[in-house]
Amino acid sequence: MTLKAPAQEQIRFAWDAIAPRYDEFTTPMNQRFAEEVLRRVDLSPGVRLLDVACGSGALAIPAARRGARVTAVDLAQTMIELLCTRARADGLTRIESAVMDAESLDFADDSFDVTASMNGISLLPDLKAGLREAVRVTRAGGEVMIVAFGPPPRVEFIGFLFGALKASGFMPPTDPPPLPFQLADPSRMRTELADAGLTEVRVETVSWEMRFASSDRFWDVVTASNPIAMKLIGQLGDQQLAEMRQVLRGMFRERSDGGSVAILNNEMNIGIGKKP
Repeated sequence: MTLKAPAQEQIRFAWDAIAPRYDEFTTPMNQRFAEEVLRRVDLSPGVRLLDVACGSGALAIPAARRGARVTAVDLAQTMIELLCTRARADGLTRIESAVMDAESLDFADDSFDVTASMNGISLLPDLKAGLREAVRVTRAGGEVMIVAFGPPPRVEFIGFLFGALKASGFMPPTDPPPLPFQLADPSRMRTELADAGLTEVRVETVSWEMRFASSDRFWDVVTASNPIAMKLIGQLGDQQLAEMRQVLRGMFRERSDGGSVAILNNEMNIGIGKKP
């Protein structure tokens, strides 16, 4: 079984639908990781940074806090609205935002010093188009940074979900791998960034440690993180769903070893290149 690539309007609708829960459960966790990721690029005051497929601001907001002049774009209108709400709550006035297709950015060439995307461009059906656009709108000498999941067996956030699905009798599709894993292989990420026109490409593999107080909290985050998860879970019957939740509770009890927090480790690839 494979998942057919959805049309753009389907993608827009799906992300709009999960946006409020994504903002509540997923963005805070993503933001903590984004703060670490952003140390790898120049964010001195006044640097023009574009966040592509920005969600509700996990990367854009910490970049603005550090003084960058941030422009954030996403296909989903609701995500942009939630980002604006977060920015106002933080008193941030240096973030501009717009609803925009990452595969066809409405910016002139050479508009930004840094273009970044965390689990955004790597989800695009047309990955090459998204990377080409990211490079096009970055100035000569500027940097493009792409953050994406590593191989599925090394991403426990996904592994726990798939393990519980399998235990409930449902076999998730893995061939081809879901879109979030297009850049799971560091060598492919390096090649794709170079093919998009970047030089001095480097790919760093790091561990993203996620902490969950319970399997219920994990459930909230994982079901809000991506429409793919909701589509898979939506195919379960009531009994399968109950069995899956029970399996997850057992997995989290074992991982926490009787403690109050279960830690899931996730391999992430951070690719950075310079526009010549």
